[in-house]
Amino acid sequence: MFQHAPLSPLQRDRSERRRCAVYGGIVALAWGLAASPAAKAENLLELFDAAKGYDAAYLSARAEAESVRHQAEQAYALKRPSVNLQASINRNRFESGTPDAVNPLTGAPVSYSGSSTSKKIGLVARQPLYNAGSNAKVSQAEQSLNVAEADLQIATHDLAVRVTQAYFDVLGAQDVLASAQANKTALSEQLASAKRSFEVGNATITDTREAQARHDLATAQEIAASNELRVKRITLDQLVGRANVVPNPLRAPSALDSLAPGDLEEWVNQAGGAPIVRKAEAGLSVAALEIDKARAGHLPTLDAVASHARTDIEAGNAATRTAGGDGTNSSIGLELNVPLYAGHAVQNRIAEVLQLKEKAEHDVDNAKRKVTLGTRQAYLGVQSGLAQVKAYEAAEASAKLALEATQLGYRVGVRINKDVLDAQTQLTNTQKDLYKARYDVIVGTVKLRQASGTLKPEDLGQLNKLLSE
Repeated sequence: MFQHAPLSPLQRDRSERRRCAVYGGIVALAWGLAASPAAKAENLLELFDAAKGYDAAYLSARAEAESVRHQAEQAYALKRPSVNLQASINRNRFESGTPDAVNPLTGAPVSYSGSSTSKKIGLVARQPLYNAGSNAKVSQAEQSLNVAEADLQIATHDLAVRVTQAYFDVLGAQDVLASAQANKTALSEQLASAKRSFEVGNATITDTREAQARHDLATAQEIAASNELRVKRITLDQLVGRANVVPNPLRAPSALDSLAPGDLEEWVNQAGGAPIVRKAEAGLSVAALEIDKARAGHLPTLDAVASHARTDIEAGNAATRTAGGDGTNSSIGLELNVPLYAGHAVQNRIAEVLQLKEKAEHDVDNAKRKVTLGTRQAYLGVQSGLAQVKAYEAAEASAKLALEATQLGYRVGVRINKDVLDAQTQLTNTQKDLYKARYDVIVGTVKLRQASGTLKPEDLGQLNKLLSE
């Protein structure tokens, strides 16, 4: 084994300063590379509010919810009075073969003929008094509002998760890039050291080639990390409708313990109010009301009807030539309509909606089971993530100590160049895993609240406390 020449105190001091600069400036380097000097960092809640005014999927859901409110008003109109203006004009001509008179010159009978013009204009008012079908439609419209509110809440939760994911994806990509650059810098120093050792005859060409290979790989990883950061930033920009968004970084150290979800059964019990469950329950109510509406096909309807009209008639015939009159007519009364036979359409409609109601009942059960399962999976994911973060933090500290010890051993000649390269690579990989686990926990807490249906904008405000100003 080749022995490495010991470094002078000045060389050791210079090497130590470089190493401290590499590891002490990782976070600052990431933000300096990711953000322009003129950019203003924005927190999670600010970007969520911006996305609500820009995201097409959310705006589509909101517009649909607004349209349902107008549909409900249309249903309410079925129980309100209606007033119509009616006008008509008719021209009538009458001819009869019955003799009306005899022509004194020819003795031939003269036929009667005449014509008339009638003009009518008036108002007709109708007030429904009893209509079981209309009552069911109104109740269905009220339930449709509950469905629309649930759909809008689902869209809001989905947007909050997407913004959170995109936000912390950018932060994670920045950390990975900073780690890749720090790794490349460290490997550059090790490559230079290997070249010097080879030049003075203290190392083989193998050490130099190994260091060069690691350095080239680190360069490729840096390029990939830089591209990944650009992609993540574009995704966030497009989601919130802004350019060059700069997220606030996590505070150091991050207090992820405050995100501990508590007891699993508490989350499962809260899941009964999830919007997907409320939507299914509203659908069941609509299906039940559809049965009432179908049965109303056999029930009578009763309306109050009032009218007021003016009529003008002009008439004439061969004998009198002209005649006519005008007047007004007013009426008020009740109109009863009793269905007698509809070709078995009502019976078959009732049988159809009974099956649809059974389907809606199964949909409710399915929604509850999906929410319960999703809540349990999200809860366990957060718990596991918290444990992984602690383990990776310990692994990172150990990897740093191992790298320092290996570097010291290399300087005194008891460790070889490959050992240093392996220790450096191990530290970089551990840091990448730590960054991913940390951000997965944060996003996982939002997904847990989404799964249980308890996500609120205030929850994003709580995440802002983890971010630096």
